[in-house]
Amino acid sequence: RKPKTYAAAPRRRSKPPAPDTPSHATAPGRRERRPAVIRYAAWRVVESIIVIALMSFAIYALMALMPGDPIDIMVQSDPDLTPGDAARLKALYGLDKPIAERYGNWLAAAAAGDFGHSRIHHRPALEILWPRLANTLVLMGATLLISLAIAIPAGVASALRPYSAADYAVNFVALAGISAPAFWLALLAIMLFSVNLGWLPAGGMAGLGENRGGLAGLWDSARYLILPVAVLSAASVGGLTRFVRAATMEVLRQDYIRTARAKGARPARIVFRHALRNAMIPVATVLALSFGTLFSGALVTETMFGYLGMGKLIYDSIIGNDYNMALVSLLFATALVLFGNLLADLCYAWLDPRVSYR
Repeated sequence: RKPKTYAAAPRRRSKPPAPDTPSHATAPGRRERRPAVIRYAAWRVVESIIVIALMSFAIYALMALMPGDPIDIMVQSDPDLTPGDAARLKALYGLDKPIAERYGNWLAAAAAGDFGHSRIHHRPALEILWPRLANTLVLMGATLLISLAIAIPAGVASALRPYSAADYAVNFVALAGISAPAFWLALLAIMLFSVNLGWLPAGGMAGLGENRGGLAGLWDSARYLILPVAVLSAASVGGLTRFVRAATMEVLRQDYIRTARAKGARPARIVFRHALRNAMIPVATVLALSFGTLFSGALVTETMFGYLGMGKLIYDSIIGNDYNMALVSLLFATALVLFGNLLADLCYAWLDPRVSYR
């Protein structure tokens, strides 16, 4: 007699235990992350306002300690003014009070939107600042786009063939760009393209469509940007190329890249879909940190080319003892750097879904 057989019951698959991973290693959904990102951005804005307030006091104190206030310059230029007249003028403008009290008065006026008048331009400081800030943003934006357009392909190509002839050539050009001072590159560019060849203007700038309309007017304005953007790009593209190369080489050694290759993924997909996005995380940090360096380079470049931007405005204000204009310009430059750092921090969540802002 055959034994009675029974159909085996299907085995229930038990869920694997949840891995004991930290919160930054999990990838929350976009809807879950959005409130956390908004809270983080709001807190960073508050921190930036505090930093700007502290910087305003530091800059105001340093400006007050500089020798020669506007009243002293006025007395030196007019021999008819007596020391008594200078004392009355200082009392009238509050320059005889302590630095803390003067700063408090300035801060109260600035909170109401009054940042003072420019001694050189004889106009409110903000009226001078906004056009210069827009010019600097155009210059820095064009420089960043060109630098990234050169640095990312060069760094990735160098990382894919390390220690080859192309890699050595890219490293040589990058180190040369890092080592060359901006003022020296500006002088060489002026001598070659403006004096000897006569292709481009040596300095200054033109308004958009000032002479002609349409594409011709746009080209008239772009001609004044070519040399400053080229000099700033040459100074910044070297460091970005080196960081892209190092980050890409590090990512290409990871296990998931070897797994993608073993599964037969195309090389282009491995590089651009898996490797490059993760390699851009440290590059975003470098971009945020280089924002201040780029602005300081813009100060030198704008002064060399006579470009009417924030850098030249700060230089002219300090040389001319225009305290209000210098103070406002330096504060807005600080805010620009802080805003760049905030954008870089927010880009982390887009580049790496594991990043948590909780």
